[in-house]
Amino acid sequence: MTDRPIVNLSRSRRAFLMAGGAAGAGLLLGLVLPASAQTGAPGKAAAAGAAPPFEPNAFVRIGTDDTVTVVAKHVEMGQGAFTGLATIVAEELDAAWRQVRVVGAPADATRYNNLAWGPMQGTGGSSAIANSWEQLRNAGASARAMLVAAAAKKWGVPAGEIRVSGGVVSHPSGRKASFGDLATDAGAMPVPTSVALKDPKDFVFVGKAFPRVDSLAKSNGTAQFTQDVQLPGMLTALVLHPPRFGARVRSFDASAVRDVPGVRGVLELPTGIAVVATGFWAAKQGRDALKVVWNENRAWKGSTGELMAEYRKLAEKPGKVARAEGDAQAAIASAATKLEASFEFPYLAHAAMEPMNCVMRLSDGRCEVWNGEQFQTADQKAIAQVVGLKPEQVSITMLYAGGSFGRRANPQSDYVLECAEIVARLAKAGTKDVPVKLVWTREDDMRGGMYRPMYLHALRGGIDAGGAIVGWQHRIVGQSILEDTIFEGAMRKTGIDPTSVEGAANLPYAIPAIAVDLHSTSEAVTVQWWRSVGSSHTAFSTETFLDELATAAKQDPVELRRRLLGKHPRHLAALDLAAKQAGWGTPLAPGKAGEKRGRGVAVHESFGTVVAQVVEATVKADGGIVVDRVVCAVECGLAVNPDIVRAQMEGGIGYGLSAALHGAITVRDGLVEQSNFHDYPVLRIHEMPAVEVHIVPSAGKPTGVGEPGTPVIAPALANALFAATGKRLRSLPLRLG
Repeated sequence: MTDRPIVNLSRSRRAFLMAGGAAGAGLLLGLVLPASAQTGAPGKAAAAGAAPPFEPNAFVRIGTDDTVTVVAKHVEMGQGAFTGLATIVAEELDAAWRQVRVVGAPADATRYNNLAWGPMQGTGGSSAIANSWEQLRNAGASARAMLVAAAAKKWGVPAGEIRVSGGVVSHPSGRKASFGDLATDAGAMPVPTSVALKDPKDFVFVGKAFPRVDSLAKSNGTAQFTQDVQLPGMLTALVLHPPRFGARVRSFDASAVRDVPGVRGVLELPTGIAVVATGFWAAKQGRDALKVVWNENRAWKGSTGELMAEYRKLAEKPGKVARAEGDAQAAIASAATKLEASFEFPYLAHAAMEPMNCVMRLSDGRCEVWNGEQFQTADQKAIAQVVGLKPEQVSITMLYAGGSFGRRANPQSDYVLECAEIVARLAKAGTKDVPVKLVWTREDDMRGGMYRPMYLHALRGGIDAGGAIVGWQHRIVGQSILEDTIFEGAMRKTGIDPTSVEGAANLPYAIPAIAVDLHSTSEAVTVQWWRSVGSSHTAFSTETFLDELATAAKQDPVELRRRLLGKHPRHLAALDLAAKQAGWGTPLAPGKAGEKRGRGVAVHESFGTVVAQVVEATVKADGGIVVDRVVCAVECGLAVNPDIVRAQMEGGIGYGLSAALHGAITVRDGLVEQSNFHDYPVLRIHEMPAVEVHIVPSAGKPTGVGEPGTPVIAPALANALFAATGKRLRSLPLRLG
């Protein structure tokens, strides 16, 4: 039988007031923000009925209470985006760091689009600081110019005589004013069409380490994540998803669910069965009581082992050409020494600490969303379509996200759409204006979410009699991430998913003949980008295979890379710094009896940033792997906040080591075998090595740092293990013996 929804829901029209009220009186120029709890330094509460603050553009607000609010268009999910964005504004504004706070921007692509993506708002691809650099410098400088103009008019002095420092506007005559004192007058000044930006030699904040704006709230528990949201009358929903990819609901029996205290509804969705209750535990118990018969006519019942066997066969045939320089096949055929190797990569889960969740409330003509939102434009449109509204009628309050690693930037808007389906069904049944929190447990996401695709790489190389690499052939087999998504247009001309070949098609090494081709497969397993995307697998295959060629050519791995990177000074700078700081070429201290030690190197560019890492590792007598030390050098242009750059490199190394040592999602008979951290372990504290991060000095524009630290660690470790044992490891996770 298929039950109809059980409807017995309380209603509430009371507003949910979140912490961090509006700043003091001033002048607002056309922007109204939803409430948000993302704050740095708290300001004074605004008086009831007070005028809005001075806001010269979409990114800066200055209240009469002297609070400077930076409106961040990128989500803060632990990567330090809020702090970096605030730093850029504070620099050009000449604010005091203590007066700066940050709020998440509303969903509005006309003002907050990601400049790297065109007319779309969202966070990803390590683009937050890189695409906001000039935009926010201009935003801060414009606000500063208007404050100066207001002071010049008020004091009757030339604007050129006025100085701004530490949030204080002053004149040599002794007159001074705070930003708050000038906020209302500044709002009456014309917005400048162009402004002069600071000379980098005068930077006060940029290039220095300042405290993160989110540290206090995350330390004292006041930070608002989606899981923290509690609205009056709010219900909680959990969805029972099919156990196999491609399965659907045939029928279900919810009679036992009615006996679970707190359950308020059972709804059939396109993706499964939702249980709606007064809280998480009631919803969980209700879901456990469901009896479902699944329609598995189209379900995939295969295994990852079988799939990899198919990939191996497919790799024997040419794919679509992603790069062709010279005749690689002929060069390898005539080479004095020939090598070939295959590399295998499993599916990987994102395993964020805060699993997928979303809060939504639907009323007449409006849908409100609270979420650690990463893909505003895509989610806004998808939600609007489900609930029968226009995208502009869907408001999104961007909260902190407890990690993502790519998972929340979901082109299918999967978990967000489930929440929209639930509130739409409830509204259709006569229950509107009731907020619903959808929660995916970690088991839900681990067993039926989105995964980094599984890949096979087949490489061939040739070395001439003089030890020079003359040919390089690289074939990749794996699922496309972009196919059947809003980003499929990137494949239209060539049929090649650029995320599958990044890091391979743009191999920087000066090899005369290079060929890269791709087989994009279509599988039932749902896939999505994962931290560092294509580089998460291409860096491993290219950097370990290059080491194999170096060994065959009897050349030092660092020296070989140096010779091949002559036209890539950023790569060379990172490689040289890492090698120098690691003491490359000096003997390693011996291990204990029965232990073997080795040192390995890798260098790779992703998201505009070059990272080189040298790993020191120990292989214990029982074959256990210990990563002792990692020396990391990063060339990321100008480091806006060096402390955050270092933290991102450290975090990326830890995340990459989780995959290198442990990570694998396996499927047997169509069922995912992992479910939580007990069988999909992440790196433990005692496994984390000592990490040194060195930033290459640069005057270039900032590039991304959220992802580039991840792909380099696994190949550097594998190369270190070869140096220790003489064994080449070509599959992840790494296993000796």
